[in-house]
Amino acid sequence: MEKILVGMSGGVDSSVCASVLAEKGYSVSGVTLALLGEDLASSQNIADAKAVCDRLSIEHYAIDLSEDFKKFVIDYFVNEYIEGRTPNPCIACNKNIKFGKMLKIAKEMGFSKIATGHYARVENQNGRYLLKKAKDISKDQSYVLYCLSQEQLSAVEFPLGEYTKPQVREIAQNNGFVNANKKDSQDICFVPDGDYASFIERVANFVSSTGDYINKQGEKIGEHKGVIHYTIGQRKGLGVAFGHPVFVISKNAKTNQVVLGEQEELFYKSVLIKDVNFIPFDELTGEMTVSAKLRYNQNPQPAVISPLEDGNVLITFNEPQRAPSAGQAAVFYDGDIVVGGGIIVGGIE
Repeated sequence: MEKILVGMSGGVDSSVCASVLAEKGYSVSGVTLALLGEDLASSQNIADAKAVCDRLSIEHYAIDLSEDFKKFVIDYFVNEYIEGRTPNPCIACNKNIKFGKMLKIAKEMGFSKIATGHYARVENQNGRYLLKKAKDISKDQSYVLYCLSQEQLSAVEFPLGEYTKPQVREIAQNNGFVNANKKDSQDICFVPDGDYASFIERVANFVSSTGDYINKQGEKIGEHKGVIHYTIGQRKGLGVAFGHPVFVISKNAKTNQVVLGEQEELFYKSVLIKDVNFIPFDELTGEMTVSAKLRYNQNPQPAVISPLEDGNVLITFNEPQRAPSAGQAAVFYDGDIVVGGGIIVGGIE
């Protein structure tokens, strides 16, 4: 019987993931990763996950990975913001913690695979592992999984990729899980109030310096309260008035300048991508027609990806795309197959 270790956050998705796999006949155990330095004995999430495991009569473990989480996720998030980029910490967590450290721990404990409550699918086609969108497109999380390697995909199960969220809730209720009606987490787990700037200043002991708002001609047009307070495409909360809407077009942490401009100046047909990971193949050898998205909530848009000599990739969209933000991820699709993705360097004029 194949042994699978299920990452259980205390939420309904990972709980049903464990339930589905147990019903399929796998030897299932659950593990809750303590990532924020919480006390293992008093954490509500750990208690909820353990209650579900008790209900399923399976083993539950709690492991403190707060040091790894700080190094690979929080410090990365903070440093990227200070450098003027907009990171996606969930992708860093998936790559380094959930499918990095947790998979390593699982193997050491004698498990052959891990599973999580992500809404996505993995299929083996001719010895190559493919990552595919979830059946329920409204819940699809393949965007934050583009960075997984063949080794990681070969050792992962995503059973919820075949279910809708209402079906998952129903399974949890039928099983009498304590978290059947628990709300989904929406925010970054370590910044629950969404105030990134205050979090960065506190964690990094960073003093945010005021600087110049400039236009694209380099002329000073106002003063901002610090680069970390702004994101590309932002319109509200700028603290300046011009009688018409203006937007954050770009920002430069080195010069401590934020460029403001018109809505149309946010749109780019071509976007440069670095640190690219491909899934159906190891390397892009020529142009490929795909659909691509530059942020989690965006619908994929028709595009062509082209390899560059330095290993980077150029995305050329059929139609200009709004506000490609350095540090965010661009992910490419061929139908429901994830071709790959990488980190946005910026739009190319």
